[in-house]
Amino acid sequence: MNTKDILLKTLAESGENYVSGAVLAERLGVSRNAVWKAVKALESDGFTIDSATSKGYRISGENNRLSGELISAHLSTETMGRNIIVYDEVESTNTTAKELAHSGAVDGTVIVADRQNGGRGRLGRSFVSPSGTGIYMTAIIRPEFSIETASLITSAVSCAVAEAVEKQCGESTGIKWVNDIYMNGRKICGILTEASMGLEMKSLDYAVIGIGINVRKYDFGSELSSIVTDIESETGKKVDRNLLCAEVINGLERCIKGIESRDYLKEYRSREILTGNNISAFVNGTKIFGKAVGIDDNANLILKLPDGTEKHLVSGEASLCRIDSRLLAK
Repeated sequence: MNTKDILLKTLAESGENYVSGAVLAERLGVSRNAVWKAVKALESDGFTIDSATSKGYRISGENNRLSGELISAHLSTETMGRNIIVYDEVESTNTTAKELAHSGAVDGTVIVADRQNGGRGRLGRSFVSPSGTGIYMTAIIRPEFSIETASLITSAVSCAVAEAVEKQCGESTGIKWVNDIYMNGRKICGILTEASMGLEMKSLDYAVIGIGINVRKYDFGSELSSIVTDIESETGKKVDRNLLCAEVINGLERCIKGIESRDYLKEYRSREILTGNNISAFVNGTKIFGKAVGIDDNANLILKLPDGTEKHLVSGEASLCRIDSRLLAK
């Protein structure tokens, strides 16, 4: 690493504490003037750094520049995020992750981007991904569990993301089956999991877990603003994107390790917002109506149909689940 990168890593590890120019110069093996030049170079790159006479330097609480060093400083993981790659812009973090996974990227590799120019969600829907406002990240995992267990990934990850968001902003969240996080009735996050099967189709070669979180205030326009929002607009808080990203990564490792136990389903059920409502959904192209009555042990949505029978909706076959105002099953 060059002087600028080492300086950023050192400041990241110091957290809210100032580090004097003299100490930095000694640690980096350069002059204090070289430290000052490196600070200015970081500021030119978009980092916000506080400086104070007789105290030194620290990363400002107002900093909004994403950085692998700043994210890593808050990780408590063994593998997840220990190989982290941060981009200014990509087409899609999932697309980049799949390319890297195909080339042999290790388990736990995480790709983070400040902006996506082709962000997407389930069924190829676009995901608005402007610079400076969100977290767009994808984790690569190479799990040893079965394909059946792999179907639980998205629901488990949604709990980890919801918990991370709540820890950083103090506002409660809900999960719309199966992959959206809501705050005050509008969407703040989408999750897209994609998998590559092994040669015998009995196990996963790898899976990529894409997560897009709307963090800072952004005008989504009249068409989207009724259904999409961001954390700052709902809470008034400018959440640190690096810290939130780290909290999500920490949660990802915990949820993937414990996924086979299905213990997370209790939390998932408590957060899930469709249950108890009449809904409409498209299943294999056919629109159906019913009342959502719960989540089964495979994280499928249980729908009570008008004739009294129950249908368990699998995330791969159902789409566009919406709360429906008409009175259906009771």
